[in-house]
Amino acid sequence: MSGNADWANKDFYKVLGVSKDADQATIKKAYRKLARANHPDGHPDDKAAEDRFKQVAEAYDVIGDTAKRKEYDEMRSMFAGAGAGGFGGGFPGGFGGGGTGGTAGFDISDLFGDIFRGSGGGGFGGGRTRAPRPAKGADLETDTTLAFSDAMEGTTISLRLSSDAPCQTCSGTGGKPGTRPHVCTTCDGAGVVVSTVGGGFSMNETCPECHGRQLVYDEPCPTCHGSGRGLSNRTISARIPAGVKDGQRIRLKGKGSAGENGGPSGDLFVTVHVRSHEIFGRKGDNLTLEVPVSFDEAALGAEIKVPTLGGPPVTLRIPPGTPNGRVMRVRGRGAQRKDGTKGDLLVTLAVQVPANLDEATREAVTAFRDARKGADPRAGLFEGGA
Repeated sequence: MSGNADWANKDFYKVLGVSKDADQATIKKAYRKLARANHPDGHPDDKAAEDRFKQVAEAYDVIGDTAKRKEYDEMRSMFAGAGAGGFGGGFPGGFGGGGTGGTAGFDISDLFGDIFRGSGGGGFGGGRTRAPRPAKGADLETDTTLAFSDAMEGTTISLRLSSDAPCQTCSGTGGKPGTRPHVCTTCDGAGVVVSTVGGGFSMNETCPECHGRQLVYDEPCPTCHGSGRGLSNRTISARIPAGVKDGQRIRLKGKGSAGENGGPSGDLFVTVHVRSHEIFGRKGDNLTLEVPVSFDEAALGAEIKVPTLGGPPVTLRIPPGTPNGRVMRVRGRGAQRKDGTKGDLLVTLAVQVPANLDEATREAVTAFRDARKGADPRAGLFEGGA
């Protein structure tokens, strides 16, 4: 007798809810009903439902087969006479042990064909079922170029993206619409295969036949040729925050490629390039501006107006005797920081020397030189000697 004594630990008739003298048609009908009700694809992340499904499959594998049922009944009677009520654990030719169709010649794909067409798969093999795991979509990279003022103030832009996405014809299954999948015989529905590497080590690799989907179609999708992937062209709106810097990389969560099997979308990373401004520059969170002043304004002092970016002009008071290159600070008129505050506007004063002097101006400058009485501004360079 080829049966297993561990069968004595389980009552397969009770598992399927049928009597010991039920005919094969009744047993098959009970199995189909219970398997549909407890299939993991209909109860994701429900361990109890998965366990019930395995018990139902195990029971049908034994009493759904006439020869195995005869062995089982004989062993059950023998163990019952010895006081051991039931049977169980290991069983020959267990559910999925021989691949698809291992349960008394019943093709499991007939039972779950509708589920497979809707979800793209839940594999069978090795006495277990697996639904393909959700996978996050790929991250995408793109660039955009902004005007200086848009970068400082923030703006909304439109981005045209081309990315990998589930094939629209087959909804990502890889099969010709209207056809049914079957369990991949290369990986037995596991989605991975074991390969041996040097030193006697082994590692899991994505199955080259089903590409990890656990199911295969005899007729591939005519659009994606079985890959399950296609190209998606779309336009999205993206908000660029105020104060973005040239070369800054911005992450837009969930704007990347679509996920697989219900997984989340990837992210979109946008690298921002900022055009230069005609008069303003940037140094960290501060804006910079060079303002020309006349010799007399620098020497005698003055009040001058200077522009600001996106705001009204401000008045600067230049102290008498201000040298060329002096930097003056206008607070709060710079780039916006992440905390909402702003940097400053740094104004560099550039004293202008006229290239051409009219007669009146020349006389005035000459009088100024005479008034200095020949004082040498470079005398300090020679003090102390060599």
